Amino acid sequence: MPGMLPSRRIPFCLLFAVLLLSACSTVPISGRRQINLISSNEINSMSFTSYKEFLGSHQLSADAENAAMVKKTGRNIQLAVEKYFVDNDMSDRLDGYEWEFNLLEEDTINAWCMPGGKVVVYSGILPLTRDETGLAVVLGHEIAHAVANHGNERMSQGLMVEMGGAALSQALEEQPEATRSLFLTSFGLGAQVGVVLPYSRLHENEADHLGLIFMAMAGYDPREAVDFWKRMAAGKSGATPEFLSTHPSDQKRIDNIKSLMPEALKYYKKS
Repeated sequence: MPGMLPSRRIPFCLLFAVLLLSACSTVPISGRRQINLISSNEINSMSFTSYKEFLGSHQLSADAENAAMVKKTGRNIQLAVEKYFVDNDMSDRLDGYEWEFNLLEEDTINAWCMPGGKVVVYSGILPLTRDETGLAVVLGHEIAHAVANHGNERMSQGLMVEMGGAALSQALEEQPEATRSLFLTSFGLGAQVGVVLPYSRLHENEADHLGLIFMAMAGYDPREAVDFWKRMAAGKSGATPEFLSTHPSDQKRIDNIKSLMPEALKYYKKS
């Protein structure tokens, strides 16, 4: 009849509205609302499997000193994050985390963190981090992506757009390869684990924000972040480092980090 909506449109709209209302969560510190359709148990299970496969096909660094620095710095930020979540009655958000920090012997200028606290740092980025505080800038930023559930948010959007809002278990059963590809892409990983794809500008700015605070909570001077990103920007001559291609380092970003510094320093002074 004229003026009536197509019969199949209403159920979809209702389903979409229910999904939005039931799956809303809030990003710690920034307070931004986001959509997460996937449980942490499901995400962590896929993450741990992918991380194990990745380590099985790549070489861990034999540099005991730098490997120990990666583990120490990561552990310090981990403890700071856990304390913040406990103090703010959010410790359940870290349930199922199995933190792990590994240094790979590879010239790639890169680092990443998968759900559940699975971190990889490539030895190629160490000349730019220079020391433990510089490394804390990188680890704080990457851990922030995981803690803020940026990958879950992107995968949830993918499930809604590409798979009609299907649950992860259903998508894995009906379209396993497409779902795995969506997982790797959503969590900043390409066709092969470790090939990082860009997060959105919104997620990058949020990771900068949270990362500064996390490193400050762990006792690292957040002001070092400005110098680190300047070094990254200066390295743009010639081939662009992979970390730069996916984490754009421009003057606008550096200015944004400077604007966040007063807030971050409050946490640093308390540490």
